[in-house]
Amino acid sequence: MFAKRTISSSVLLILAGLLIVLAGCSSESTGTTSGSNSAEQESESNETSGSETSDTNDSALEEPIVIEHAFGETVIEEKPERVATIQWGNQDTALALGVVPVGFSAANYGITDENGLLPWTAEKVEELGENNPNVFQDTDGLDFEAISASNPDVILAAYSGITQEDYDILSDIAPVVAYPESPWTTSWQDQITMNAKGMGMEKEGEQLVEDTESLISEKVKEYPEMQGQKIVWANFSAEDLSEFHIYTPADSRGSFLTEELGMEYPESVKEMIDDESSFSLSVSAENADVLNEADLIIGYGDENLLEAVQADSRLGQIPAMERGSVAFIGDGTVLAASGTPSALSIPYTIDDYLELIGDAISNIEE
Repeated sequence: MFAKRTISSSVLLILAGLLIVLAGCSSESTGTTSGSNSAEQESESNETSGSETSDTNDSALEEPIVIEHAFGETVIEEKPERVATIQWGNQDTALALGVVPVGFSAANYGITDENGLLPWTAEKVEELGENNPNVFQDTDGLDFEAISASNPDVILAAYSGITQEDYDILSDIAPVVAYPESPWTTSWQDQITMNAKGMGMEKEGEQLVEDTESLISEKVKEYPEMQGQKIVWANFSAEDLSEFHIYTPADSRGSFLTEELGMEYPESVKEMIDDESSFSLSVSAENADVLNEADLIIGYGDENLLEAVQADSRLGQIPAMERGSVAFIGDGTVLAASGTPSALSIPYTIDDYLELIGDAISNIEE
């Protein structure tokens, strides 16, 4: 009896032990699974929360950015992380503010490198550590496919000539910062401030304008003879001297001469402007006397062009042409594309630009 009781007790003790172990394992297993799911859920929650927090810290704005322009207004809800730019000079604003665009247009004029970059743009791109910039080869028209492929959060075009159709197509890709009033007439200041605002860097843009204006002011002090001089930006072609073209004061080239350098357009030229928003005029050589009031003429060209114009029976009679108070910017110079100013071209070329104009002024008869 004792033996049987002992066996039975032993078995019972073993069975009880097994039940306890199994219960413990079951509990441990259940606990582990539950803990794993909870941890995974917590991790996912943290990742989501972290992502949202990161987005909030880096991208969220206190209020949306609203930019009014020629096509209406653009609303940007979050600070753009991926900035694309198109057409002329807009990439220089982003670069000057330390941002390499995810894509930008090749320059369509001036001395460029193998990527289609002007020297000041190329220098800044390299300085910011970008060895392989994404450059849109769109000098013959916007490459919408390439622009879309760059996956931008915003497209900067404050200085451009985009049409309503262009704007509509681009707006399907990302919010667009277009020009304020008319194509190709945006001042370099507005180019900076509008583009910077579109990047969520309005204050930085304002500071960049202030710093650039201070630089120009200091440089211009070295040429007091510029103040009040009557100047016209006129382009001639040796192949056809029957007409010439004038960039008006509305053009950024013209406004830079008047607003920043302190010179003036003659009344004779301003009276010809029917559309204040127009950036250029075509003038017949028969009306060349509209340039007679100009103390000096600036334009694109070289010595050969100057000689051809001076030899022309009509154009050669323009006083500024006769005395040689002409500042022609040659195609093979760094200045070739700097007449249209940008955030980077101004500091890069201001010394050479002022020297060229100063030399032309020295030929004015007192």
